[in-house]
Amino acid sequence: MIEGATVRQAGPEDAVGGVLPRWVALPESVEEVAAVLRACAERDLAVVPAGGGTKLHWGAPPERCDVRLDLGRLDTILEHAAGDLVVRAQAGVTMGALAAVLADEGQELAVDAPFPEGATVGGTLATAPAGPRAFRYGTPRDLLIGVTVVLPDGTVARSGGKVVKNVAGYDLGKLFTGSYGTLGVIAEATFRLHPLPAARRWVRAEVDAADLPGIAAALAASQAEPSAAEVDRPEPDARPALAVLAEGAAAESRAAALRELVGGGEISDAPPSWWGLVSRDETLVEARFPATGLAAVLEAAERAGLALRGSVLSGRVLLAPSAPMEPEVLAVLRRRVEAAGGRVNVLATPHAGLDRWGQVSALPLMRRVKERFDPGRRMSPGRFVGGI
Repeated sequence: MIEGATVRQAGPEDAVGGVLPRWVALPESVEEVAAVLRACAERDLAVVPAGGGTKLHWGAPPERCDVRLDLGRLDTILEHAAGDLVVRAQAGVTMGALAAVLADEGQELAVDAPFPEGATVGGTLATAPAGPRAFRYGTPRDLLIGVTVVLPDGTVARSGGKVVKNVAGYDLGKLFTGSYGTLGVIAEATFRLHPLPAARRWVRAEVDAADLPGIAAALAASQAEPSAAEVDRPEPDARPALAVLAEGAAAESRAAALRELVGGGEISDAPPSWWGLVSRDETLVEARFPATGLAAVLEAAERAGLALRGSVLSGRVLLAPSAPMEPEVLAVLRRRVEAAGGRVNVLATPHAGLDRWGQVSALPLMRRVKERFDPGRRMSPGRFVGGI
């Protein structure tokens, strides 16, 4: 026990990227998280925060992991100010549970997180996946308006909404979102909400890959204002499936206008079965690119033999191989995507030989931030860009 926090011996199921911790700590409050990190700082123990574990294999394996910090018991929705469209929740609340509570009040957090039944608020922020509706509503980082974090020395800091203590000069919400637990622990988060739309309609069609860039450009400029347009190509030589979402009281008429832009298809009140899901992520590659780069990304993925799923509007797709990915294949893919103004990250892979991040121009700055927040390299060491 550490000032009330439960600690148990780790077992094989607690490994992070194949690295087995010595202990698992299970705090039930922000204060207990702080106590655990203070105790680890005193003993120079490396800590890896974990939520539902759905994306714990994303990012590189930690250089060392003495303590897995399980935040599953921080599972309380602390405040829902429905009139202000704001919610504050602890890091261990699952995205599915949060969605159910908000829906009872006719509201939602417009984040389409993969694995919603198991993924937690903290894990969603730490990995920052951008779901289908990021085109309209933004990413988790954009919807976050306040955060409570615990720094590696046990200091509790708050930024944004309901500030009690801040860290001068830093927007903690933006820094910690997408940092893979390398700067500290996200303990609570406050989000901006949206009303649930009166109706949703999906336009579903199969299209030729060569037509997708033109269709995407027409959808992005359309006055029918699609909330998302997702493409799914489970086999690299298959004809892509396209699904376009219209929301609001006029969803039916908007969907009809969007169907004209797509060139046909059916209108449904339910999404396709693959919408927003990550089906294969033993090896998972992310490509981000400007609108002008869509054709190049589609071609590069096909030549590399990769399944593709993601947004043709916000410029983010996930790629998955059907067999182990060779470093040479990744290198060629990365060159082609970067030539189109994009970049490629390997989110998950069991193979140590793959270059996960490629060249990152901001790496010197990121290393300075890591040094500022975690000079002892105790928080998820080695999990992020450049071995941070």
